[in-house]
Amino acid sequence: MARKKPITIEDLWQIERLGTPSLSPDGAQAVLAVTRHDMAGNSAASTLWLLSTLGGAPRPLTQCGDKDGQPQFSPRGDRIGFIAKREQQGSKDAAPQFYVIPVDGGEAQRIGSVATGVDAFRWCPDGEHIVFVSWVWPHLKGAKAQAQALKDRQADKATGVATGEGLYRYWDHMLPAGRVPHLHRMSLKTGRVQDLFEGTPYSLDWCEPDANCFDVSPDGRRMVFAFDPAPERRIDSRFALAELDLRSRRIEVIAQDIAWHYGSPRYSPDGSRIACLASHQALRHTMPNHLAVFTPGEAVEVVSGEWDHDVAAPLLWEEDGSAVLFGAEQQGRRHLWRFDLADHRAEVLVPGGTVLGFDKCAGTVVTVADAADHPARCHAYLPGVAPRRIETFNDKLLGRVHLGRHEAIRITGAQGDPVQVWLFHPPGFDPKKKYPLLQVIHGGPHTAVGDGWHYRWNNPLLAAGSGAAAKGRGKAERGQVVAVVNYHGSSGFGHAFLDSITHRWGQLELQDVEAATTALLQRPYIDPQRVYAAGGSYGGYMVAWMNAHAVSGRYAAYVCHAGCFDWTAMFAGDAWSWHAKELGTWYWDDLAQVQAQSPHAFAAKMHTPTLVIHGALDYRVPDAQGLAYYNTLKARGVPSRLLWYPDENHWILKPQNSRQWYRELFAWLAQHQGRADGGTLAA
Repeated sequence: MARKKPITIEDLWQIERLGTPSLSPDGAQAVLAVTRHDMAGNSAASTLWLLSTLGGAPRPLTQCGDKDGQPQFSPRGDRIGFIAKREQQGSKDAAPQFYVIPVDGGEAQRIGSVATGVDAFRWCPDGEHIVFVSWVWPHLKGAKAQAQALKDRQADKATGVATGEGLYRYWDHMLPAGRVPHLHRMSLKTGRVQDLFEGTPYSLDWCEPDANCFDVSPDGRRMVFAFDPAPERRIDSRFALAELDLRSRRIEVIAQDIAWHYGSPRYSPDGSRIACLASHQALRHTMPNHLAVFTPGEAVEVVSGEWDHDVAAPLLWEEDGSAVLFGAEQQGRRHLWRFDLADHRAEVLVPGGTVLGFDKCAGTVVTVADAADHPARCHAYLPGVAPRRIETFNDKLLGRVHLGRHEAIRITGAQGDPVQVWLFHPPGFDPKKKYPLLQVIHGGPHTAVGDGWHYRWNNPLLAAGSGAAAKGRGKAERGQVVAVVNYHGSSGFGHAFLDSITHRWGQLELQDVEAATTALLQRPYIDPQRVYAAGGSYGGYMVAWMNAHAVSGRYAAYVCHAGCFDWTAMFAGDAWSWHAKELGTWYWDDLAQVQAQSPHAFAAKMHTPTLVIHGALDYRVPDAQGLAYYNTLKARGVPSRLLWYPDENHWILKPQNSRQWYRELFAWLAQHQGRADGGTLAA
């Protein structure tokens, strides 16, 4: 048997990535997209695969597309619909279109042609229609007018974006100027498309109008959707629910409360009730999403209000209407839950790891889930049968690599609270040797890192290191111990823990990270002169904050990726309306309160060498934040290095850029193997 080797950056990008599964009506087959990356070509391609839940090898369903995605079985199970950009009969798609392919194989067929593109869809129960999302000019009527407007816009050589909206860009893209996301109905027989919102003031969520924003009733006569009733859209608006009669086109608002945010509606199997997410935003902006049920003629019932968990879409009813399935985090893991509506009881249906996607039909459950020691895998759960793995896409590759050992420990953090810390040990770890310690600080802040795989911050790869040995330390060792603290503010540990950092960012989180460092320095294998910290987004904010507030000389170097540096200048970001809720005030009302939580105000105390990384297409944390931090360090004479990407956003997504990212990070840490003032130990 060949000896396993530590995982490398190249291995990471050879892993095939599994998408969300869709089950056939009889539960016998699942379809999902599988994405493969080409390091040499710096590209990615996605194809659809059929997996049997009863046994048998997976088989490819599509081969000709570049990015086939969002597959869904038709109600009769004979066809699969999906969204793609392809070339067919001499016509190349300018925007994503809807395709169908027979389950038993054959050529995929484009249905109709939508000039403004197809973003997300759901099948109608008759199997002869779909409802889909497309961004259109709301004042225009008819497909021809939309197509002409798009043609005119593309022919216009002016590049300026003029807007009066408060929400005009999101994460890494400008919202289509003058256009809004409408729901449309398409006939598969004729390709004819009808704009269901035409002539109305309604539109879907401008930020992420996906298939969770709406649903079609089991009888195919009605449609429910979430919408923003506010006159001006904001990223933190409170949504309401409305129902559309598909025959009369009459729209009725069915759930609206100025204090609550409603979303992700889903009809019960008999169509008599609607499950949705509900968050009491007037009580606190950090309130979790609860499971709620709407019955016509009655008030919305929040059924999971006593259960201190954040419910996540999608919602899926049991076939008898007795319970709803969904994902939710708990203590650093994300399980698939079954919530019984009669007694308001939640039980774990499939434990994580991290359950990324799921479906259930005819008593069969299928999940796609990853964990800290493996990328996404697909399993089937049939009644009375042990769970069955139904693919082996990455087994050969992973059989050659050693990921090292990981564990979750508890420390005493801020306010005397127990705090979870995940530890990742390098391959071949020997407790008799000395290893660097790398604190990896997660973003959010209201997220968590735990038993899950991550491509942009892959902890097993970070633990394996670049292979460069420490200088002057006798027998060479490879890698480092990686610690990930689920600090105060993290999700999955109850609302009180999550909300505890509100209006005082940086304080409790720093105490937690420092407590973890102190505890780990007691272990004989941690080298106190090679302690580092790295983080992205809010984790990048924390690294900049630590540069002025952490114990002096404790950390030899920092890595700040897409980090928030100046909360006043962060008003250039797309989430500007959310900041005051977290910081406690607008900067013009209480500048001192804002600056007390802003790293830039403490720049005079910063001395630790820092690698600053940022992407120009980052609209959540604009790249001026990273540039200002880097320039500040240069002005102060602090050793620093800048890695700036003109073609990346908040995340580094291109294979070769990712390889460069890891290499720069490893080289930076290796360069600063010693004192926090940037000096290195003598060889």
